[in-house]
Amino acid sequence: MQNCLHHASRALLVFLCVMMIASEKRVSAEEALTWNELPSLPDSHGFAGPYAGSYNGSLLVAGGANFPDKAPWDGGTKQWYDSVFALSKPDAAWKRIGKLPRAMAYGVSLTTEAGIVCIGGSDMNRHYSDCFILSVENEELKITSLPALPKPCANFCGAIIGRTIYVAGGIEMPTVTSTLKTFLSLDLATPNSGWRELEPWPGPARMLAVAAVLDNMFFLASGTDLTGNAEGKPVRKYLRDAYCYRPNEGWKRISDMPRPAVAAPTPAPVIQDSSFLVISGDDGTKVDYKPIDAHPGFPKTILAYRARTDKWDEIGEVPLGQVTSPVVQWNDGFVIPSGEIRPGVRSPSVWFGH
Repeated sequence: MQNCLHHASRALLVFLCVMMIASEKRVSAEEALTWNELPSLPDSHGFAGPYAGSYNGSLLVAGGANFPDKAPWDGGTKQWYDSVFALSKPDAAWKRIGKLPRAMAYGVSLTTEAGIVCIGGSDMNRHYSDCFILSVENEELKITSLPALPKPCANFCGAIIGRTIYVAGGIEMPTVTSTLKTFLSLDLATPNSGWRELEPWPGPARMLAVAAVLDNMFFLASGTDLTGNAEGKPVRKYLRDAYCYRPNEGWKRISDMPRPAVAAPTPAPVIQDSSFLVISGDDGTKVDYKPIDAHPGFPKTILAYRARTDKWDEIGEVPLGQVTSPVVQWNDGFVIPSGEIRPGVRSPSVWFGH
């Protein structure tokens, strides 16, 4: 009898192990992303730091910056753009529908019911505190002003909970050697009340971090802090720490990321209502890569944060490692439009993940 029970127990254990493995494989299959390439943006170089969002079913991409003539290490000059392009459906062609108030890039852009909220950013000479909404009426671009930020800001991140926008970090001027530790909110239900300064996260200041919203909580992950070297030039400190903010309750630190993901596409897309994805991002391992024109590009790996278990997992790769690019929820998936694929080099490619 004992021998029979022993064999039965072993059989049950083996069965449970097989079921656990099958369950893990099933979860992995559910999370496996399918990637499709959409029509490329109508610029052969592509853009870093454009604004992007969706409005009335169309995908909009605006502004951005690139090096149109020569690479920066060959003396090329960065150029900023003001064009606004629209894609009505995945198999359509991009159309130019208007211009931004000025050539701009490296701000925050978020999709709302009223349109695409564009916050801050920079041009060749300075950073801006401007905020406005892009929408389309009768096939014409409409720009509606919002209250300005308390001070100019670029290279920051943001996300929206309900009708409240949250933005974090960034830098105030192009030549600074320190980052901002500012956390601001704007209630779109009462925008004339202006931006509200909130308690910042309990870690270092940063720029080029990733924001996400999950279960009505704001998440802030990775990014880079800055210090100055002997010549007064900025030096990056790559960060792996991450934090969670619950409105009216405050911040708490969550598990560190497996690697830094500086300038990863943001706000991070959410899957299965329980995880958000940090896609690509500069991990800092090839900062001094030589020769620079042979740089292999940024990591393609995708990191998933599991809010229920406070753990990070790697769940595959993206076809192209794009950084300094926004993420847009669109057509039951998400879009990463253009972006930087290695230092100084952009791509016009637009990828759709679902």
